[in-house]
Amino acid sequence: MKWNIALMLSVMTLILSGCLYPNEQLSKNRVPNEVQLQTIQHAVNQYRESKQGLLPIKTKPSDTPIFQKYLLDFTALKQEGFITSIPGTAFENGGVYQYTLIYPEEDPQVKLIDLRIAQEVRTVQRQIDLYRDENLYPPFGEQLSEGVYKINYEKIGIDTPPRIPSPYSQSNLSLVMDTNGQVYVDYGPDLYEALNKYEHQYTEGDDIRFILPDNTPFVPAYSLPYTVQNGEPVITIDNPEN
Repeated sequence: MKWNIALMLSVMTLILSGCLYPNEQLSKNRVPNEVQLQTIQHAVNQYRESKQGLLPIKTKPSDTPIFQKYLLDFTALKQEGFITSIPGTAFENGGVYQYTLIYPEEDPQVKLIDLRIAQEVRTVQRQIDLYRDENLYPPFGEQLSEGVYKINYEKIGIDTPPRIPSPYSQSNLSLVMDTNGQVYVDYGPDLYEALNKYEHQYTEGDDIRFILPDNTPFVPAYSLPYTVQNGEPVITIDNPEN
C-alpha cells in the first residue's frame, strides 16, 4: 500500500511539473512586464551613449512601415554587455512580442509589437493573395474611405471574420485592405478612445497613431496612417511611409 501511495505521488509530481510549468512559462512570455521594458530602455540609452548616437536595431529596407522599421537587436545589446539575457516576453526568447523603437532620432523609446496580430494579418493576406492569383480584383467589400475597403471574406473562403485582439482594450479589431489587396488592422476604435482620453494637440493632417504608443507600451503595427477630422480618427493613405 505504501509503495502504491509513493508511486501515485511520484506520478502526480511528474504530471504537475510537466503541465504547470509550461503554462507558467507561457504566461510569463505573454504578459508585458514594465520592469523588462524599463530595463531594455535603460540598455538602449546606454548603448546609444556609448556608440555616439548609434542604436541597437536590425537593418530594414527604407520602405518598411514605421512601427516595424526599428526592431531591437538583442544580440548587439548582449555582446556589448548592456543586458545579460533577452526578456521572456520577446519573440527571440519564445515570447509573443517584438521590441521596437519609436522616435529613433530624437528620443528613442522602447515599445512592443503584438505578434498574435501579425499572425491573423498573415492568414488573411495569404487567402487574399491566393484569390488574386485567379481574379483580376481583390475581394472588395464595402468602401470605408478613399482607397480603403472592408474584406469580402466569403470570396476568400473564410466563414467568420477573424477577431483581432486589441492590445489597448478588451475589444476586437477589424481588418481592412487597400486597392491592391494589402491587409491592415483598423485601430479606429482604439484611436477614438485615445483621442478622448489623453491630452493631445493633433490637428487634421497629423498622423494621430502615435497617441497610442505615447500612452501605452504598444505600437499600432500593420496599420495605415490616420488623421483626425471633427474629433474622429480617419484613415488616410497619402503618407507613403505607413
